[in-house]
Amino acid sequence: MTFSAFSIPSSQTSPPSIGELFRGFLMLGLTGFGGVLPLARRMMVEDRGWLSGEEFTDLLGLCQFLPGGNIINMSVAVGLKFRGPVGALASILGLIAAPTAIVIVLGIVYDRYQDDPVLRHLFAGLAAAAAGLLISTAVKIAWPLRRRPLALVIAGLCAVAIAILKLPLLPTMLVFAPISILATWRLNA
Repeated sequence: MTFSAFSIPSSQTSPPSIGELFRGFLMLGLTGFGGVLPLARRMMVEDRGWLSGEEFTDLLGLCQFLPGGNIINMSVAVGLKFRGPVGALASILGLIAAPTAIVIVLGIVYDRYQDDPVLRHLFAGLAAAAAGLLISTAVKIAWPLRRRPLALVIAGLCAVAIAILKLPLLPTMLVFAPISILATWRLNA
C-alpha cells in the first residue's frame, strides 16, 4: 500500500532506503524527548526532503485523526509510503527502540532522586522549552495552509472549541473533519 497522493519532492531524487528510514527515525527518537513532532518535520521536510511542507501537513492531519500517537502513526505512514510494510516496521522500530530503553533507565533514576529540588527545577525548565517547541511547530505546520483560508478558519474554530470552550477533542473532530472535507471538496470541485 502506498500513498499515491504524496509524491517524492523534487529535492529528493530517490525514496529513502530501509536503513535510511530506520536511522532517520532512530535519531528522532534519540533527540526528541517530550515530543518529536518539531524534529520530525525538520528531518522529513527541511533536512532530508522526504516530504514537502504541504505533504507533511496533510499526512500529519491524517495521522492525528487515527488512533494512537501522531508521530508513531507518521513513522508507519512514511515507512509504508516509501518501502511498504518492511519500511513501516523499520521506521517504527527506529523511533521507539532507543527511547524505550532510555525511559526505563530514567524512570529508575527518577524513582531514586525524585525529591531532589535540582531535579524539580530541571523539569520545570524542560517544560518551558517544550512549550516553545510546540508553538514553533504549530506555526510551521500552519504555514502551508496560508494559501487555504478556509482551512485556517476551520483550524481556528477547532482551536477555539477545544482550548477556549473546553469541548472534548473527539466530538469536536467528528464535527469539524466532515465539514472540512465537504468544504474543501466543494471549493475544489
